[in-house]
Formats: sequence, C-alpha cells, structure tokens
Amino acid sequence: MPSTTVRFPASQGHDLAARLETPAGEPRACAVFAHCFTCSKDSKAAAYIGQALAARGIAVLRFDFTGLGQSGGDFADSSFSSNIDDIVCAARYLRENHRAPQILIGHSLGGAAVLAAAGQIAEARAVATLGAPYEPRHIEHLLKNKDDLVSKGEATVDIGGRPFRLRRQFLEDLERHDPSKTIGELRKALVIMHSPQDTIVPIDNAAKIFMAAKHPKSFISLDHADHLLTKPDDAAYAAEVLAAWSSRYLAAPGG
Repeated sequence: MPSTTVRFPASQGHDLAARLETPAGEPRACAVFAHCFTCSKDSKAAAYIGQALAARGIAVLRFDFTGLGQSGGDFADSSFSSNIDDIVCAARYLRENHRAPQILIGHSLGGAAVLAAAGQIAEARAVATLGAPYEPRHIEHLLKNKDDLVSKGEATVDIGGRPFRLRRQFLEDLERHDPSKTIGELRKALVIMHSPQDTIVPIDNAAKIFMAAKHPKSFISLDHADHLLTKPDDAAYAAEVLAAWSSRYLAAPGG
C-alpha cells in the first residue's frame, strides 16, 4: 500500500512527523493512530496496524508525539495534555488536506489520549483502544527513579531502559485528568482491545474503561498477544477486527 512521509504543525510551533498509509484506491475513511508511551509512529504495532488497515481501505495517519521519533519539540516539555493536543493537530491536518478522521486509534497511553481527545474531533465516529490504561497516571510505575523527579523538579528518568528528561509538571498533569468523566461523555462508538496476558497494563484497565463507557461499546480479547503487539499476526488480527467493527459506524461517502 502507498506510504507517504508528511509533517504538520503542532500548536506549540514545532512540526510533528507522520506517515500516511493509504489504500490503492479511494479510502473508505481516514484514521489517526496514536502510539504508546515513549514509542514512535514506527513501532511494530503502529506500522502493522496502519498497513493492515490501509489494505482494508482505511487511510491511517500515524505520527510521532512531541519530542519523540522525528517530531520536533522537547520531550521534557511534553505531557499527557500535549499528547491530546497533538492528536487534535493530526486530525486537523487530515481535515484540511485529505478527509477528517472518522476513526481514532490509540495504543497504550495513546489509547487514553484518544479517549480524551475524541470530544474535540467532531467528525470522529469510532474510537479504538489497544492495551490502554484506564487512568493516565498508570504510567508512573514505569518511571524507575520517580523520586528524583518529584524532589528536584526535573530529572532524567529511566523508562524501559532508556533515559528521558522529564519535569515534575508531567506528573502533575497526569493527576488532572478524570477518565470517568471523559469516557462517560464520549458519545462515540468504542471498541476496547486488550490482551489478558498484558503484563504492562493489566486487563482490569479494560474492564474499567468498559464500565465507564456508554453504549455502543465492545470488548475484543487479544488473547496471547503481548502489550506492544510485536507479533505481526496479533497486529493483523487487531486491524482486521478494527476494519470490520468500524465499518458499521462510518459515514457514507459524501455523508
């Protein structure tokens, strides 16, 4: 499937790097894919799902959040709130240059972010999460030396064996978000995909998201998949189910 590298502006003034996966013909719909915490648009899950959805007629814009991958900006200046804003900017890019996204897809913390951003993207009809935490602050347990960050106000923390500069405001921002309110007011179709074997974000997070959401809502078990969906078969399965599920909620061309 055709794949194009693009850049679009973030609201803070820097550019965000993205890749647009497009079908061979006219797309049935456009989607935005938000990657997992400290990952990138080129993570295996983002690439596999983007390409698989494009093969099924859905164009997918997968982008790097501020300060990650090939995007501009400083990761130390980023936050969960800036992730939400980056998603809104990605939707704006599609709206102004292609077609507004009808589908929002988020992996891990990206899933929590698309749930929070969905209310600002009127054209979005369907939201999908993959291994998403119920509360954004769930990711705090991934910060190996969080105490330094709290006491000093700024520190280099270990996340998954890689160093990242963060500020205390990052933690404070996580605490400000109320998922029960955001998810309860979603008013869009929702599918929650999660592996029972997920050791990074346990399956009970999916149950909490499901209970907080109103219908239409669905749950799909990604049985035997790991959190990062590193196996192509697991990502392809998720994409196939996503394409079939979302087709029920897509607007007709010109509608």
